[in-house]
Amino acid sequence: MSCSTVSLSTQRQMNPETNMFSCQSFIISITLLAAGINLLSFAVPLPSEDSVMDNSTDRLNGSTFLYFAYGSNLLKERLQLKNPSATIHCVAKLKDYKLVFGNHKGLASQRWQGGVATIEHSPGDEVWGVVWKMNMTDLESLDRQENVKMGTYSPVEVNVSSIKDDFSCRTYIMNSCVYAPPSPQYLQVIMMGAKQNGLPEDYQEKLRSIETNKYEGPLPVMEELGEALKKSKERTEEDD
Repeated sequence: MSCSTVSLSTQRQMNPETNMFSCQSFIISITLLAAGINLLSFAVPLPSEDSVMDNSTDRLNGSTFLYFAYGSNLLKERLQLKNPSATIHCVAKLKDYKLVFGNHKGLASQRWQGGVATIEHSPGDEVWGVVWKMNMTDLESLDRQENVKMGTYSPVEVNVSSIKDDFSCRTYIMNSCVYAPPSPQYLQVIMMGAKQNGLPEDYQEKLRSIETNKYEGPLPVMEELGEALKKSKERTEEDD
């Protein structure tokens, strides 16, 4: 079954009581994430006019670029694991696209043990995400995370809409996508990022309704992410 036949809005037939967090190993892996969720759940404010002007100048100079994230990179700590320059630019939506989950040529993601996010053209639908401002020095790292050289994802320019403006930015679309449900851990990271950045509640509800593959094994990336969240919480407490 191809990704083109499965959208976020149609993946709503699930049983929350049996679908999420059924395995002890998963509960252990998500504990560190939960420790930071309260501090990370507030909506991120839009940048000031001065900061927008600074961002535009940087882009004209070629020192930064804008990246539209819609999957696990919604969560700041996830993106900054390999891309430390990423800072919030705004929350935005991509019109006439839908969020789907799958794997390149049907090969399951070894990092997430299930389908991962991509987007497909779909008139009338929309995908919400976060636009990150990043230094050009992180571009190669971001491409590597998306396995661009291996042909898994291709970088594209898309036009997104924020509260104040419409503009273009970089994002990634999977090649040769074959539909597969995400692991509970992967979906949890996406939902945490959506909550952290204040994506619309109805969109968050759609994310919560997505059926997972109920994977119960360990994921090294979750341990790494848990440590990053722990450090982020400690820094926040020191600043208070």
